[in-house]
Amino acid sequence: MSRSHAQSCFDVAVVGAGVVGCAIARRFTLEGAKVIVLEKAPDILDGASKGNSGILHTGFDAPCGSLEQSCIASGYSEYLDIRERLGLPLIRSGALVLAWTEEEEARLPELMQQARDNGVGDVEALTSDEILRREPNLSRRVRAGFCVPREFIIDPWSAPHAYLLQALTNGAELRRECEVLAGQFDGSAWRLETSAGEIAATCVINAAGLYGDLVEQTLRGASDFHIRPRKGQFVVYDKAAAGLVKSILLPVPSATTKGIVVCRTAFGNLLVGPTAEEQTARDEAVLVPETLAQLQERGTQIVPALSGIEVSAIYAGLRPATEFKDYQIRAHREINLITVGGIRSTGLSSALGIARHVFSQYLELGHAPHALTDPIWPTVAQISEAGERSWQTPCNDGVVCHCERVTRAEIEAALEGPLAPGSFAGLKRKTRVTMGRCQGFYCSAELARLTKDRLKHPMSGAPDDR
Repeated sequence: MSRSHAQSCFDVAVVGAGVVGCAIARRFTLEGAKVIVLEKAPDILDGASKGNSGILHTGFDAPCGSLEQSCIASGYSEYLDIRERLGLPLIRSGALVLAWTEEEEARLPELMQQARDNGVGDVEALTSDEILRREPNLSRRVRAGFCVPREFIIDPWSAPHAYLLQALTNGAELRRECEVLAGQFDGSAWRLETSAGEIAATCVINAAGLYGDLVEQTLRGASDFHIRPRKGQFVVYDKAAAGLVKSILLPVPSATTKGIVVCRTAFGNLLVGPTAEEQTARDEAVLVPETLAQLQERGTQIVPALSGIEVSAIYAGLRPATEFKDYQIRAHREINLITVGGIRSTGLSSALGIARHVFSQYLELGHAPHALTDPIWPTVAQISEAGERSWQTPCNDGVVCHCERVTRAEIEAALEGPLAPGSFAGLKRKTRVTMGRCQGFYCSAELARLTKDRLKHPMSGAPDDR
């Protein structure tokens, strides 16, 4: 390798800037590695990470002894340790696992024992009367259940933003609209051909989510797993619904899905979902009116008072499921490649744990970086309802998005810095603009003016110079 090439060679190239890629970038940067993150989309979180339930799971129902369970437990613990330093919220709601049929009720003792085996020893059996005293708006048809006190609600977007922001602040680099097209390992380093030019790195970490098997095929010529996209549709009720429940309401899980959840969100709404629908498309999650109607019906069966509350938003996400039940994380020592695949619906909770696990594999490959002695700890803007928002402070320059109470000062701040959005979708995930009841009907014109010439992919309908 030439001297100029060696000088520009990164220690690690992370392919994919979803929540897992962001957490990996943070861990490796803090451990002293020179990191670059490659994301093919205009913004981070544009894939599977953009749509989830926003729950910090304990892993009580993960397969015992699985890598998934281990990573969830580790990630959960680290989130609690670092969240205040990064400005991340935590809504201490707890969860209730509810049985609605005789068959589901019969499975409760088994699930409680599984939770204890997974180190979640504070679960508590509840009768129907005890459940209804906790949640008086539940349907009287509930038979029994148990509580998981340490399941919490978090902001699903600020967490990965904070992870990557800390990485970038401490020296990592991010390249967006940078798709990996090919790669060659020369025995000591990778030369990656991307849509933004060639990049050299000693080690590559494939965290490409829904495209993980395709990236694997590109780099190795083979893949040990195949992505089977699993669509989850959600309905989000107006903010008046959030007062109807206190806990995260979980069903008895099946072999393939955690089932339909009813819970508050960090943004003051209440959601019902997700579905679990197998599909082949990796880049689209089509909303189906009949399925959304079924979700509303199920929500009303669980919380009857929802029948009188409007749905303010609908969305769908894709999970990168595979033919295997467990995560597919493995190191290919001979070519300095670590694969992180099959991180399904628990990625938000396990991301920090996955990052630690992947770093341990990196050390086993023979690498020995020196951890930063005094890393910088930036904080992200507070966009959840768990803390003080910009509209509650002076000098906010006025509210632009009234449904979500997003101020002009928030928008201006979001448009600056190392994670400034490249698209309007990215701005939405950083601020919540247009995510409320009117879905941008009243504020889109002002947002188009504010973002004019500041987004690489501008809003449709942005004003011209006339």
